[in-house]
Amino acid sequence: MDINLQKLHEIKSALNKKFFERENEVEGILVAILSRQHMLMIGPAGTAKSALAVELTKIVEGTSYFQWLLTRFSTPEEVFGPLSLKDLEEGVYKRNTTSKMPEAHLVFLDEIFKANSAILNSLLTLINERLFYNDGHPIEVPLISVIGASNEYPEEGEGLEALFDRFLLRFEIDFIADESNFVSMMKDEGEEVETPKMHLDELIQLQNMADKVKIPDEVYETLSTIRRELQDEGIQPSDRRFKQSLSILQARALINQRESVQIEDIAILENALWETLDQKEAVCTIVRRHSQDGLAQRLSAIENEANEIYDSAVRDQSTEAGMEAVQKISALSTEVNKLKEENESRVTEIDHLQNQLVSLKNEVESSRLDTAYYGETNEKKDGNGDQTGVFFRM
Repeated sequence: MDINLQKLHEIKSALNKKFFERENEVEGILVAILSRQHMLMIGPAGTAKSALAVELTKIVEGTSYFQWLLTRFSTPEEVFGPLSLKDLEEGVYKRNTTSKMPEAHLVFLDEIFKANSAILNSLLTLINERLFYNDGHPIEVPLISVIGASNEYPEEGEGLEALFDRFLLRFEIDFIADESNFVSMMKDEGEEVETPKMHLDELIQLQNMADKVKIPDEVYETLSTIRRELQDEGIQPSDRRFKQSLSILQARALINQRESVQIEDIAILENALWETLDQKEAVCTIVRRHSQDGLAQRLSAIENEANEIYDSAVRDQSTEAGMEAVQKISALSTEVNKLKEENESRVTEIDHLQNQLVSLKNEVESSRLDTAYYGETNEKKDGNGDQTGVFFRM
């Protein structure tokens, strides 16, 4: 394996250990810097958005980094640098960009939608075209990626649509859901994880490798199908966004140590092809349907079937219905075990489904343990025969 690819794999693994329930965002950041695209994280305060972005300074050595918290009172001087007084005396309107955004390789802008009109135009040009106009002269900037963060979506009518469009990747972040992960976070169990580093030259080599990742015809055809189905839903991502998305697919394939893009890589586009919040669900549904391979489709079908069996058992509280449900879920569990033996590289997602099946089976069994102790509606009785609780799905 290429030493840079191995290092990339180690970086991804370390970040996943350091940040709980942030696997998608970790992959998103790595995809962004490999594809030279920009990424947006939207979620409430305290969800590790800034902490995750700051890790970029530790990952890639030899780069300049700029970070700023924008407010509606932010000035161009804060982001692009102050005016040079010496040049101003000579009638030259030139900024001193030292240590500011125009000289940075990696940028993190917090509360990015607080950007005001005074800095918005220059910000748009810098992000999209990698140019900064200083005294009217365009200067190429070394920018690789901008990571933006916000606690909320931009409101309509504020003129921020163009800024929102500059971010090809968009991720919604929420608080940690799993209790064990929450406890681990509270104990700082990920703090001692040492994140491997790479140099800017190594990153550039990886970017060049990503550019060479092959895109087979079936991927282009699938993207065309997704585009058509999105149009049927009244959703029209621009041709430019679809074109830029190819670099995301190549980067994701490289992260997974492949020389060509696979259909499953298209799944990341559920974070790229929607423009407004009300489009997000439809985009996710269509992209997921076309990005799943045969195994993923079967696992999804098994999950849906198990939930239907469980719901039927909840509606019919008879012992016979419970026994039938347990038998059916057990049969599905057996199938999942067989799939696990045949797909050793997909153990994590298969085990996740298996745990769900075990949980559903246990709930059905426990609800039928003692029909004398439980009423016909499965409501638990106390010593006086009064119902004190209701069996419910976890």
